[in-house]
Amino acid sequence: MNVRITGSGSYIPTEKVTNLDFSKHNFLNADGTPFPYSNEDVARKFLGITGIKERRYVTDDLTTSDIATIAAQKAVTDSGIDIETLDYIILAHNFGDVKHGVIQGDTVPSLATRVKHNLKIKNPKCVAYDVLFGCPGWVEGFIQAQAFIKAGMAKKCLVIGAETLSRVSDKSDRDSMIYSDGAGATVIEATEEEGFLSYESATFAYDEAYYLHFGNSYDKDANQDIRYIKMQGRKIYEFALNNVPAAMKSCLEKANIPIEQLKKILIHQANEKMDEAIVQRFYKQFGQTPPEGIMPMSIHWLGNSSVATIPTLYDSLIKGEIENQKLNKGDVLLFASVGSGMNINAILYRF
Repeated sequence: MNVRITGSGSYIPTEKVTNLDFSKHNFLNADGTPFPYSNEDVARKFLGITGIKERRYVTDDLTTSDIATIAAQKAVTDSGIDIETLDYIILAHNFGDVKHGVIQGDTVPSLATRVKHNLKIKNPKCVAYDVLFGCPGWVEGFIQAQAFIKAGMAKKCLVIGAETLSRVSDKSDRDSMIYSDGAGATVIEATEEEGFLSYESATFAYDEAYYLHFGNSYDKDANQDIRYIKMQGRKIYEFALNNVPAAMKSCLEKANIPIEQLKKILIHQANEKMDEAIVQRFYKQFGQTPPEGIMPMSIHWLGNSSVATIPTLYDSLIKGEIENQKLNKGDVLLFASVGSGMNINAILYRF
């Protein structure tokens, strides 16, 4: 028995936020002191490092489970399945439903349960649960779905990645410029056709657990009872470069697939230069350099939408929405991600 993606869908928010829109922010250092240079300088350096020109935010009326539902419905429609035949709904996120103007995340009931309710699924044997795995959450959900299917516990799973990072970003922290919102979903089914080939997954928590965490605003006059996403950027960068290429290599070798057969790498996108360095190191392990066009990018206009990054990238790619990029039947893809936990994972997949 094999496992394949039979449908995909995504929700790209309508609110476009450019780097220039941060010009009125009062960016501060972690100790609350002001930056010694202008926001224009911040924006210019930010673009040069991350490659992000703009990002998307949800409108005030939407939550994470709302946009997850939209993406899920599109994926189900794309697959053509009867929605009542789903065995699992696996929803990856990190902060729950954070409503506009509210300081608390809401995860009761689970977001997966909310999506099942929104989709009006009556079948009680369709099990819905959430995955909290940092940015690699959707990839981990895919790994779990294929395990259920290969174990004979399921035939059809809906795997979703959705996040509204704009609701948990500190406006005084320049790292807030990285984050964005979005949702992507895929239907995963049992099939006789080759699809899922291999995976790698790991959690590094001895020294690295709190590289990403919740912390106070850098603005000392702000409400100190509110927490925002915080990251140790340099440590994450070094961690990713030291560990992600090795995980990608292990995943490829488990499937006994020569690197020459690899057609696309769909990597989590938080920093363009970091992703380029990861792919360079990955190929260097085989004594090669990356082929041109191996890594489709969406970060330039979508930013870092955490768990939604890879499924929305995949959906855009297969639907011909990324310039000068396409997939052909039989192409071998490598999904790879790194994020809070610190978690790393990868999947090798034949399209």
